[in-house]
Amino acid sequence: MKLGVNIDHVATLREARYRGREHGEPDPVSAAQICEAAGAHGITIHLREDRRHMQDRDVWAIRKIVRTRLNLEMANSPEIVEIALKVKPEIVCLVPERRQEVTTEGGLDVAGNEHALAETRKRMNDAGIEVSLFIAPDAAQVEAAARTGSQFIELHTGLFAEYFADEETRAAELARLVARAKQAHTLGLRVNAGHGLNYANLPTLHRVPHLEELNIGHSIVSRAVTTGLAAAVKEMLGLMAGYRG
Repeated sequence: MKLGVNIDHVATLREARYRGREHGEPDPVSAAQICEAAGAHGITIHLREDRRHMQDRDVWAIRKIVRTRLNLEMANSPEIVEIALKVKPEIVCLVPERRQEVTTEGGLDVAGNEHALAETRKRMNDAGIEVSLFIAPDAAQVEAAARTGSQFIELHTGLFAEYFADEETRAAELARLVARAKQAHTLGLRVNAGHGLNYANLPTLHRVPHLEELNIGHSIVSRAVTTGLAAAVKEMLGLMAGYRG
């Protein structure tokens, strides 16, 4: 199981003081380099339509220095699609985007937007870019994701993480993730997961089969405040090491 480190919140911290400027700290580019040096298998960034954290200049600069795998999270909007086709990350993850949310909440309604998502998937694949769809662990959404021709789904682990302290709800959400991972694998989809994962709940996620990559951001950046970024990445990798799929 691989680790993709989402460094959006490094940019969030920078923008809190340096919004609208061409410089500032901390630097997401340096953060990406530190994460890779610490063993991360990939770097994840989200270029939002409102540019609340990552800026266009960040995307281009990070594209130039990433030596592992760049995952660009993005809305299926014309402007961002065109940017992605020029940047050429190894993979894009299509996500829903709402201006009022602090971070991405909820999964894509693939079943309700199947044609549009399939068109974008084709454009990305034609440019040599793999496509992942960020979805709730719902059977109908998994089926629709397979019909779009996407290579991956990323299972939304938000409810699992939010209700982790509630044993009954945690068990129910874990069962949903297990079932949908098995379903996706049967349909030929590769499976990633992310949202709300942290140092406490990650070991339990080992029960979900067929996971290839976890995308984790806030928890690692938060831990880095006290331990340093390299140590935070290495600690998370240690928790992932026993996964058998």
